[in-house]
Amino acid sequence: MSEPTGLRARKKERTREAIGEAAASLFLEHGFDRVSVNDVAAAAEVSKPTLFRYFPTKEDLVLHRFADHQGEAARVVRDRPAGTGPMTALHRHFRDGLDRRDPVTGLSDQPGVVAFHRLVFATPSLAGRLVRYQLEDEQALADALGEDVQARVRAAQALAVQRVLARANWQRIADGRSARDVHPEAVADADEAFGRLR
Repeated sequence: MSEPTGLRARKKERTREAIGEAAASLFLEHGFDRVSVNDVAAAAEVSKPTLFRYFPTKEDLVLHRFADHQGEAARVVRDRPAGTGPMTALHRHFRDGLDRRDPVTGLSDQPGVVAFHRLVFATPSLAGRLVRYQLEDEQALADALGEDVQARVRAAQALAVQRVLARANWQRIADGRSARDVHPEAVADADEAFGRLR
């Protein structure tokens, strides 16, 4: 008797989550470079080959959280309401993220999120791998904006603005301020930056 497809998919997702949680816990406690893939597999109670089926590289064990947002800017542009410009749609989406305290905006003061961002920004191999995700996002957004060089330029500018804003928000929180305290400043910065893009 075969397993229903839905059950199989849920089991795979639970395994992926267990591996990701085990990795995050170990990396945050001991540092990325001090934890091996074997350590993560043992903590998640899976084999090393199983781990690599879900996460092709050690860096992906951390950065899958960013990968979950892959192509988001392009989707926002493609799905925007008629009559709404691309930069306006991206601006609104970023502002909504600030209001929700979405970690991608840097405006989350949950200790685990702050520690996670610190881990990524302080580990050269993770920061380097993150650039690859950003370049893929840039290409997807450029494709959504058009087919010429100017579309690439606009995509690069929009994603650079989001990256700089998110990093500034995270730094303020890492320096000890609360998300609630930083929120008005983050909104004002986003409004000015996206206003310049438009």
